Amino acid sequence: MHDKTITELAAGLRTKEFSSVELTRYYLDRITRYDKQLNSYVTVCADQALQQAQAADQAIAAGDAVSLTGIPLAQKDIFCTDGVKTSCGSRMLDNFIAPYDAGVVARCNGAGMVMLGKTNMDEFAMGSSNETSYYGSVHNPWDPDAVPGGSSGGSAAAVAARLAPVATGTDTGGSIRQPASLCGITGLKPTYGRVSRYGMIAFASSLDQGGVMARTAEDASLLLNIIAGFDERDSTSAEQPVPDYRTTLEESLAGLKIGLPKEYFAEGLDAGVARVIDSAVDEYRKLGAQVKEISLPNTSLAVPTYYVIAPAECSSNLSRFDGVRFGYRCDNPVDLEDLYKRSRGEGFGAEVKRRIMIGTYALSAGYYDAYYLKAQRLRHLISDDFAKAFEEVDVIMGPTSPTVAFNLGEKSSDPVSMYLSDIYTIAVNLAGLPGMSIPVGFVDQRPVGLQIIGNYFGEARLLNVAHRFQQVTDWHARTPQLKG
Repeated sequence: MHDKTITELAAGLRTKEFSSVELTRYYLDRITRYDKQLNSYVTVCADQALQQAQAADQAIAAGDAVSLTGIPLAQKDIFCTDGVKTSCGSRMLDNFIAPYDAGVVARCNGAGMVMLGKTNMDEFAMGSSNETSYYGSVHNPWDPDAVPGGSSGGSAAAVAARLAPVATGTDTGGSIRQPASLCGITGLKPTYGRVSRYGMIAFASSLDQGGVMARTAEDASLLLNIIAGFDERDSTSAEQPVPDYRTTLEESLAGLKIGLPKEYFAEGLDAGVARVIDSAVDEYRKLGAQVKEISLPNTSLAVPTYYVIAPAECSSNLSRFDGVRFGYRCDNPVDLEDLYKRSRGEGFGAEVKRRIMIGTYALSAGYYDAYYLKAQRLRHLISDDFAKAFEEVDVIMGPTSPTVAFNLGEKSSDPVSMYLSDIYTIAVNLAGLPGMSIPVGFVDQRPVGLQIIGNYFGEARLLNVAHRFQQVTDWHARTPQLKG
């Protein structure tokens, strides 16, 4: 049953081939059996999931079901879930029980979906390997010695290992697309504002965006249909109409104009990854697409720009975690200053502290103009590069990550090397564009992802481009062999 897509599972529920309770129990059993070696879940909600599954079966029997009623999913542990721990992968929130549902969670619940649990993640979504979590590293299902990518590594590993048919993730600088690439699944980061950020614990408010992690583009379209849309509770939510993403999946790619940025195929790209990407682009030529080289000249500025803006916003957003109102509090503080210092010092991990310090410095008196203001100007230049490119092409393609998954611990002592693993994804967040990664092959038995970037609110086009590729290839159907 775990080899079925959510499209197939939804059909099975409608024809009474199996019930939602049976399906949910099946996935809970797989989590019990296999997740000890992967550590992809922080919290498994077995009792709640079975209650939701029973309600879904009743809705199906009464004819009140919608497309994904009764389908299990995993929620990244950055989305608030009423009555369930929402930790953000941090000791700071290890005891936090959210009193309300995030917008994404409420939409999934409203559609009758079944939450299996909350997935592991880099602490406060800060990381590219899922090694900064307070709950320990997540392991890549294709090779337990390798990282799954981050920060949505738990969701990526769970979907790749078939411990959930679909999952949510968030993407601040590549945190859906990069783990999707490293774990061999489909990951979609929508346009900034397309999916509600209400109840999604903030890292960098102008960059964070919730999205979808699934096996196929078709599955991603089904979940995006549910979670996309305007939310008046989110001041960054875009009041734009949401199409039915399924209706354009089958459109022909004849005449599609694909741009390949020369900067994405330069020094730093692994030769094996480059060969796999070239092969994938050739498949698009066979599907009728036209391919041309383009330039995004400010690509080299994306990483330094991001690592000023994101830490600056992080230092502001995380100031609320002070040991006073909620979250971790140190033992026996002697005064208020001691409470603040020790609660934050003990509650935050090393990577979070590093980014808070960088951000506070960039925003401090005398340095704001030199760093933060300059970074915002560079951000506009990066956005302008994409705008000019989309005057010539329909979509932009290239590698999602410069390498396949690296080994656990390989880059832990070298933050700069870790940051560079997001070199192809960061600019998309700075510009607020939609982007996705799809599996297109392997190097040394580890997956390779192709990144597809679209123009604003062009998710339907991205899903169409990905779906047509997946109709003529089977990389998305490959399944890692688990031990349990």
